[in-house]
Amino acid sequence: MKEEVDALIAELREAIKTARSMPMSASAVVNRAEFLGRIRQLQTAIDTMLTEATALVGDRDAVVATGHEQAEDLLHRARQERDQMVSDTDVYQLAQQRADETTGEAEKHAAELRAEADEYVEATLANFELTLERTLDTVKRGRARLTGGHHHNLGDDSDVAGMSLPDHLE
Repeated sequence: MKEEVDALIAELREAIKTARSMPMSASAVVNRAEFLGRIRQLQTAIDTMLTEATALVGDRDAVVATGHEQAEDLLHRARQERDQMVSDTDVYQLAQQRADETTGEAEKHAAELRAEADEYVEATLANFELTLERTLDTVKRGRARLTGGHHHNLGDDSDVAGMSLPDHLE
């Protein structure tokens, strides 16, 4: 198509060069119909070239977009295959086994620590309970001595109601 446009431009140039000159002027006489016909041919050829170029650019963009999609798909598949190959290797399997063992050991150790902590808390609470019971018994015996052997129940303060503390304790 470019050759056709170049040929038409060359013909127009030649027609102007070979056109009869006007005396005493830089103007030339050309056949109007012939010249306009060649200009129409040139315009048609240029329009055709522009249409083809536009279509080609559109096709190029589509081809590039398709190429990008195919490249992304290929990369995705390659990464999946790589991951599969890595997971199938002995090193990965050994590392996975070791990780499972370590996790199991950590869970066992955590359970043992929980059991030890529970035992410690239970022993401490039992000791505290025993100490409180002994203290309570001591308090009861002390009050019984003060009241002449009268034992009263916890919360029964009838024998001390209305009594005031000595001055040095207030």
